[in-house]
Amino acid sequence: MSRPLGSIVAALGGTLVGSPDTMITRLAPLASAAPDELAFVAQARYAHQIRTTQAGALVVTPALQDAAAERGACIVTDDPYLYFARLTQWWRSEHEPLPEPAIDPLSSIHPLAVIEPDVDIAAFAVIGAGARVARGARIGAHVVLGRDAVVGPDTTLHARVTVGERCVIGARCTVHPGVVIGADGFGFAPHQGQWVKIEQLGAVRIGNDVEIGANTCIDRGALDDTVIEDGVKLDNLIQIGHNVHIGAHTAMAGCVGVAGSATIGAHCTVGGGAVVLGHLSLADGVNISAATVVTRSIREPGHYTGVFPIDDNASWEKNAASLKQLNRLRERLKAVEQAIAQASNNTPKP
Repeated sequence: MSRPLGSIVAALGGTLVGSPDTMITRLAPLASAAPDELAFVAQARYAHQIRTTQAGALVVTPALQDAAAERGACIVTDDPYLYFARLTQWWRSEHEPLPEPAIDPLSSIHPLAVIEPDVDIAAFAVIGAGARVARGARIGAHVVLGRDAVVGPDTTLHARVTVGERCVIGARCTVHPGVVIGADGFGFAPHQGQWVKIEQLGAVRIGNDVEIGANTCIDRGALDDTVIEDGVKLDNLIQIGHNVHIGAHTAMAGCVGVAGSATIGAHCTVGGGAVVLGHLSLADGVNISAATVVTRSIREPGHYTGVFPIDDNASWEKNAASLKQLNRLRERLKAVEQAIAQASNNTPKP
């Protein structure tokens, strides 16, 4: 289904240069866009592709307006990347409208659960006693809501999401398939060579406008709750341990692991595969590079990296062997410095 360029600008704003009747059938990457597709150029380093792209229209910054207009229609906006993000939302709502909410007869809803109006519940979902699903929420197939769990208004839980007892999810959240919220945290006390389970008595509290990627796990707290504040974005396959607190609008890429009782500030980013050890604190505005292992608290905002550089295997083994000797070399260097200082002190002055 196509849309005229003019209707896009009418819905989302921006300055249209060229014909409003230019028909757009798809949003596409700049390099592969066809003449009936719309692409965007967010950074000047991609400006050379303006001449070569086959896109029917472009979304560009004011600085690139003249170059884009020479080849055809364009939408001019201060932040093309943000514009394109909002355009994808509008495009989906236009082309993939949600069906009218309904409760599938194959779902299982406890008589003591509270289901507000305009809720959509798919087949084989299970809603436990005392659970509350707010207006406009959508509950996918095979979702399980435990006793006294709460799902906020306009929140979507995709298929196979599990929300444990007493866990709370705020408004306008999106939780992707396979997510588990409120499983027991990893707590055991050692005793005579065995492990004694520590019952996890807390819950999980998730704020508004949070998105959680597929197969991510967020453990309930041991005593206090695990807390995910407003606007947090979590990628797929992330592990959030018990009693972790993540500040507002922090984003984490895939396969991040955050151990129990760590505190992550607001507006932080954590790259894919990074690890934050337990009981550490990260200040607001900290950016952690991919694959970094955070072994100490970080008190100041900034960009932090702790990755041993990749190399061919023979060189890497030599460097690793040298790295293991650093402490011994350090002690030898200190001894040499002390010997030099002592000799200097014992040298007669002229």
